[in-house]
Amino acid sequence: MTEPTPVTPIETGGGPPTERLGGARAAFDDRLAARLTDVCTTVTRSDDARSEHGRDWWPLAIGWAAAGEVPALPAVVARPATVGEVAAVLALCHEARVPVTAAGGRSGVCGATVPVFGGVSLDLCGLAGIAEIDDVSLVARLGAGTFGPEVEDGLRARGLTLGHWPQSMALSTVGGWVACRGAGQYSTRYGKIEDMVVGLEVVLADGTVVTTGGRGPRAATGPDLTQLFVGSEGTLGVVTEAAVRVHPVPAAESRRAFGFPTFAEGLDACRRILRRGATPAVLRLYDATESGRSFDRGETNVLIVLDEADPVLVGATFALVDDECRGADRLDDDLVDRWLAHRNDVSALAPLWRAGVVVDTVEVAGRWAVLPGLYRAVLDALGGVEGTLVASSHQSHAYPDGACLYFTFVGRQPLGEAGETSPPSPASRAWADAYYRAAWDAVTAATLEAGAAISHHHGIGLNRARFLPAALGTGFRVLQSVKDALDPHGILNPGKLGLSTPFGPPAWPG
Repeated sequence: MTEPTPVTPIETGGGPPTERLGGARAAFDDRLAARLTDVCTTVTRSDDARSEHGRDWWPLAIGWAAAGEVPALPAVVARPATVGEVAAVLALCHEARVPVTAAGGRSGVCGATVPVFGGVSLDLCGLAGIAEIDDVSLVARLGAGTFGPEVEDGLRARGLTLGHWPQSMALSTVGGWVACRGAGQYSTRYGKIEDMVVGLEVVLADGTVVTTGGRGPRAATGPDLTQLFVGSEGTLGVVTEAAVRVHPVPAAESRRAFGFPTFAEGLDACRRILRRGATPAVLRLYDATESGRSFDRGETNVLIVLDEADPVLVGATFALVDDECRGADRLDDDLVDRWLAHRNDVSALAPLWRAGVVVDTVEVAGRWAVLPGLYRAVLDALGGVEGTLVASSHQSHAYPDGACLYFTFVGRQPLGEAGETSPPSPASRAWADAYYRAAWDAVTAATLEAGAAISHHHGIGLNRARFLPAALGTGFRVLQSVKDALDPHGILNPGKLGLSTPFGPPAWPG
């Protein structure tokens, strides 16, 4: 069984951490704790377990950890070993009207597993393993608590792959991928997780276990209930198992790198490649700022291309790629190797936050027709936020109709307004919170104005919750109605997706 990877130490000086977020906390008594212990393999109220389950990889919380703070603490941590135990825990909490926040690797970066109202943190890492591999039909059943390397190692032993390679591969679980509609870095070839999932096992708020899909491809048996739960971030039910499409391990691979005079020209080349039917696994375009930072090629806009498939398909793909990039500069293919070597490295994140430097990435998605304007609008918006040092972008996941743009912002309090301290002073932390909120507001406002989607694969969680009603428009009322029907007491991951809760509004943004 693999344990989640903490992002950075919580500097408490030996005592328990404090909660950064205010707001209501649900009542929780010893009687309920005892009843949970009767039905669940592991239930703990230790300070260490509660502290780690009070946060995820939300970058804002990294700065808080340097001051001995976590976003919010659960009353207890429950780790079930079977789906029956999950059902029993939920039934008890439904009856007691105590919130339950499902968690796996806690690798999310939007605060989706923060138990903002306390209650139970439901650790699903005990539901791990590959339950079945049907290599005739190319379908596998995976436990929700299975970490990425375990999934891929188990499949590769049978000559198969899922093709899902998120940056958080070593940190994240199957349940987390499903919960926030995750994307791997090879998504142009294999699709996002919603394209891979064919069926789910889900436990509803009252403990009812339901299964969806999985009986046959493209079944016309009413609405697709599987997709109702994909992306619901634990607010509609707790995913305990997923049936997914898998693929034979590819027999061939090829790589290319190109340089374009402008980011817009690179985007158009990507669009034309996909328009002609080629789907290279990796088609990533970096603006000049990020090309300089990642490849030491700040004079150009670097496009890296990688594909893996049957040799005939790889050859055809790169015939189209080479044709559509014929006007660009051909760069050393070793740039792809450099990306592969460093693509999952996030080691610089914690030291920057601990030094008072605010840094985060925001991934959005839009149609090809709006992407050039969106790119410029977001960078301009970030540049207008006082304290911004750097704003940059790359295109990370591409499809025939559009792509995902990743924006990175770096900010620091202007010199003279606060002294240099380590860890940052309370005044500096307050500035960091305000700057962070303003930067996210700027990116999201520009994205909505362009008619684009406010998230591509990181999900909504707590950090984006305030934006979802505007993003969904009148459709948000439908989502709220579904929530009310499936979770009438509002116990499932309250405070997320902007949904109303019986516990009051979440304290972020405060």
